[in-house]
Amino acid sequence: MTAGVKAIFVNLPVKDLTKSMDFFKALGFKFNEQFTDNNGASMIVADSILVMLLTEEFFTSFTHLGITNTSKENEVILALQVESKDAVDKLVNTAIENGAEDRTTALSEEEEAMMFCRRFKDLDGHLWEIMYMDMNAMDI
Repeated sequence: MTAGVKAIFVNLPVKDLTKSMDFFKALGFKFNEQFTDNNGASMIVADSILVMLLTEEFFTSFTHLGITNTSKENEVILALQVESKDAVDKLVNTAIENGAEDRTTALSEEEEAMMFCRRFKDLDGHLWEIMYMDMNAMDI
């Protein structure tokens, strides 16, 4: 770890907190109830990786800028590494079954040799990339 960082909290604006929580619960994510209320929910991605789903009104109280129109632009790509190709497919297929939009794009031959990934846009248009990396296939 560098600079003494212990965790990352990614803050994402959502239109409907309950629907967003239900969507991510369907994907298998859990929430820290201690940091969940009507304004936001703390989604546990890993021990030191949390995504704060914040109502748009609450999100805007933290910034002087507007919220990205995700139907026209991407503000970020949230990339998560999982343990297998099957895990990629399971998570992305579940997301699509629960209302996400499939946004998978083709990889270059070089990328395909070492990784398998798919993308989806969640209910609020945030772009998620789920990937499996075969470390044995990498030229390091």
